[in-house]
Amino acid sequence: MSQVLEQSIQINATATVVERCISDLALMHRWLNPVLRCEPVGEVWSTDVGSESRFIIQIPLLKPTLNSVVVERQPGLVVWEFQGFFQGRDRWECQPTEKGTLLLNRFEYDIPNPLVSWGFNTFAASWTKEDMQAQLRRLKRVAEEQQHNS
Repeated sequence: MSQVLEQSIQINATATVVERCISDLALMHRWLNPVLRCEPVGEVWSTDVGSESRFIIQIPLLKPTLNSVVVERQPGLVVWEFQGFFQGRDRWECQPTEKGTLLLNRFEYDIPNPLVSWGFNTFAASWTKEDMQAQLRRLKRVAEEQQHNS
């Protein structure tokens, strides 16, 4: 049974600028949680369909990793599908508005291992939701700074 965390934020920047913050690895690392690293699988980072990456949680010794692949890509939309201790999708959608962009983030996941699922739901689910909100606020700052500097 999948669980869903959905967040949104209004950003005073164009959808093109917001999308660049999601698809450019250097910009992404400015708003991702500092304990999370993202790296390409292979030589080049890309958000084209079929591109692979891994998200690594920087926990000493453990370093849990989610392998992901871009499964859907359109202007203003990137969807990563991931496998690992989580299985699911992370969807980022930019919707242009009169004042900029409404960014929607939908994190849909399943944790097949019952023990890991219990641990996550007991200890980390509320933290994950708060972290997603904090990431959106950081992404908003980065995008608005990029908009201001362009």
